[in-house]
Amino acid sequence: MTIINKINEFHDEMTAWRRDIHQHPELAYEENRTSDFVATKLEEFGIEIHRGLAKTGVVGTIRNGEGPAIGLRADLDALPLQEKNTFNHASSNPGKMHACGHDGHTAMLLGAAKYLASNKNFKGTVNFIFQPAEEGGGGGDLMVKEGLFEKFPVDSVYGLHNWPGMDPGIFGVGSGPIMAAADMFDLTINGRGGHCAMPDQCIDPIVVASQVVSALQTIPSRNTHPVDSVVISVTQIHAGDAYNVIPDSVRMHGSVRTFIPETQEGMPSSMLRVAEGVCAAFGASCELNYIKGYPATINSVPETEISAKAVVDLVGEENLIRDPTPSMGAEDFSYMLQARPGCYVWLGIGTGKGEGGCMLHSSHYDFNDDVLPSGASYWATLVENELAA
Repeated sequence: MTIINKINEFHDEMTAWRRDIHQHPELAYEENRTSDFVATKLEEFGIEIHRGLAKTGVVGTIRNGEGPAIGLRADLDALPLQEKNTFNHASSNPGKMHACGHDGHTAMLLGAAKYLASNKNFKGTVNFIFQPAEEGGGGGDLMVKEGLFEKFPVDSVYGLHNWPGMDPGIFGVGSGPIMAAADMFDLTINGRGGHCAMPDQCIDPIVVASQVVSALQTIPSRNTHPVDSVVISVTQIHAGDAYNVIPDSVRMHGSVRTFIPETQEGMPSSMLRVAEGVCAAFGASCELNYIKGYPATINSVPETEISAKAVVDLVGEENLIRDPTPSMGAEDFSYMLQARPGCYVWLGIGTGKGEGGCMLHSSHYDFNDDVLPSGASYWATLVENELAA
């Protein structure tokens, strides 16, 4: 596996950056220390910086003659999770943890920025986009709405996420949907409460809700084209306060994941139709509040080929998984891809380096520092290919 030598030379430095960020996690729109850290490093590299987009966002810009402009994005925020690791760089902020590897994403993009600022083997403009609030805060959406691509015009934009379960240093690159849209819903089932020993005098909303949970699963399995993936998960059910009382209502909450925008648009009406039908059979009624979340992350074909070529040039075809199975997880890089063409890729990290090895969003997760040069070298190769001097 080939890694750019100049980047490999400061592997230890990138590791120190990454672990510093990991030790000081900050939640969405509170990434003040992290933003200061990023801005300070960019200034040390001689890179022009802009701060304040989406509150704590940082954009660094290198201009090197006439040519196209490209955007590279990393995310800054941590999760509201208590870390259970005990190594020296574990979180020092109780209830906050870098459990999704954004610390690694930031360190890799900083590494690429350092290399590109000193080497400048390209013609054009590179914008290094350090985005806040990916974890549910919609920082990508806010940056776009606040004029990211008007202030920093780009022809294309690229993102990268570490991926446990893929071998370290392996890249996954595919066109079309790669991450799902993530919506939420609140569904209330209204019945008629009463004494639990006299259910014939009631309309038991718990029984109705139980039928609704099962019936909703027919939307993915029987109302959606078999190759169009949909997940409907009821994740909360709340009802009742006593052992001997049938409640008047049940509140249900959950998530809907889709890939195709038209499918996403049809989900509220499909869910309401099914829920109302079940309720009608029992004499109950229902109310649905459907909340749109992040749209699907959809890679454009030309930029996917550019990403794949960068991977092949860097590490060879044998270290590239083409068209990996898309994830039903969600990403707010999707908003940037709605505004500009681009590609979002995965970088394998094995099982991670947390205690025991684990997947994303685990209290034992830790980023695998061994792949830092791989990610930074991918960014550098992408720029040097796309903006060939």
